[in-house]
Amino acid sequence: MKKILFVASEAVPFIKTGGLADVVGSLPKYFDKEQYDIRVMIPKYMCIRQEWKDQMKYVTHFYMNLAWRSQYVGILEMEYEGVKFYFIDNEYYFAGPKPYGNIYEDIEKFAFFSKAAISALPSLDFRPDIIHCHDWQTGLVPVYLNDSFQDNPFFRGIKTIMTIHNLKFQGIWDMKTVKDITGLNASYFTPDKLEAYGDANYLKGGIVYADAVTTVSDTYAEEIKMPYYGEHLDGLMRARANSLRGIVNGIDYDEYNPESDKYLVHNYNAVNFRKEKVKNKTALQQELGLDVDPKKMMIGIVSRLTDQKGFDLIAYVMDELCQDEVQFVVLGTGEERYENMFRHFAWKYQGKVSANIFYSEAMSHKVYGSCDAFLMPSQFEPCGLSQLMSLRYGTVPIVRETGGLKDTVEPYNEYESKGTGFSFTNYNAHEMMHTVRYAEHIYYDKKREWNKIIDRGMAVDFSWNNSAKKYEELYNWLAD
Repeated sequence: MKKILFVASEAVPFIKTGGLADVVGSLPKYFDKEQYDIRVMIPKYMCIRQEWKDQMKYVTHFYMNLAWRSQYVGILEMEYEGVKFYFIDNEYYFAGPKPYGNIYEDIEKFAFFSKAAISALPSLDFRPDIIHCHDWQTGLVPVYLNDSFQDNPFFRGIKTIMTIHNLKFQGIWDMKTVKDITGLNASYFTPDKLEAYGDANYLKGGIVYADAVTTVSDTYAEEIKMPYYGEHLDGLMRARANSLRGIVNGIDYDEYNPESDKYLVHNYNAVNFRKEKVKNKTALQQELGLDVDPKKMMIGIVSRLTDQKGFDLIAYVMDELCQDEVQFVVLGTGEERYENMFRHFAWKYQGKVSANIFYSEAMSHKVYGSCDAFLMPSQFEPCGLSQLMSLRYGTVPIVRETGGLKDTVEPYNEYESKGTGFSFTNYNAHEMMHTVRYAEHIYYDKKREWNKIIDRGMAVDFSWNNSAKKYEELYNWLAD
């Protein structure tokens, strides 16, 4: 029996700001319970909903040194869907209305969390073979484990994995402050360890000290070895190439299932979508005040509205695209200029564009379950989950060939009648527009071909089962 502890800053259903929470909360359920005992540890934020807090049981508490401070560490636990979750409690660090705040506060908060996660292990009666760390917030776990904990035989031989969900976020702050916060010896703050460009970098420390490094798609694992995608760590990624692998994310096929989705007006499946799916479209058109027309092509966008997601491309050609026979349904929040851009187009093209500048789980399911196509022209995309949800719901993805988008969407080939979506290569607004218009042409003029694209898309399997198998291989390789 191999014992694995996931350590992360968020996990569904307790707290979520992005795809990281989906991975940490969903993946552990899919391992073979006979061979792997997988548990999860996250902070006990004040902003976790009360219904979850009420189910947590107190385990123990102790005090821990964080450099010159002595800090309270409480441990609570609960079981959810067969997985044991641990929560690290400290109201000084984890108060506030959301999990992340100002970076200078987060730097101390996650130094505390990283050290507390390791310190809690002896009192849990659980010694993991592997600690699986996620993103910069847990970057100090491999560093601390290498440092002060090696004096205790309990910790010797515990292996670590660092998974990068988005290399853009690294946990960078000035060296003097980080030395004072972490209590780590000055020898750790050199260019081959935590120092990067004059500052201290948590993620870099995690990558340097982890036994293995993974990221969330094969293509992204290759891309981050290059300066364009490497966010100034491409040299380190090349140096660790032997220990780096990409494992594509999955989605929870029980939660994202058009046949049983409670948010849809009409459920459908891969057999009857031709007749049933369109009923969701007309219901959504009515709900959002768009022109009700079952034949009109509807394009969905569910996203954070940021540069990374390609919205500067959309801004450049949106006026032109609105001249076509299409409707746009946008859901998400983000940079003010993009929020206002979509509000403007919704005002200018009433009946054609619906701008929903908020986030709603229910509305996101309606968009996946109602639209004909899904637009995702990302500048870079470590994995991306939206295109996987689109494929599951028979909504044809239109994507840029980068990272996980390239790995999961097979471009349509009209000569061989292959492919599950449409894609373009260069980060260029007119190339994107050309691809959208090519998709429109297939939708309107070659309906049978369009339906075959949906058939193939709904047949591919991006459930967590596949990813779990690859993680099992990695765990076996590390722990044996």
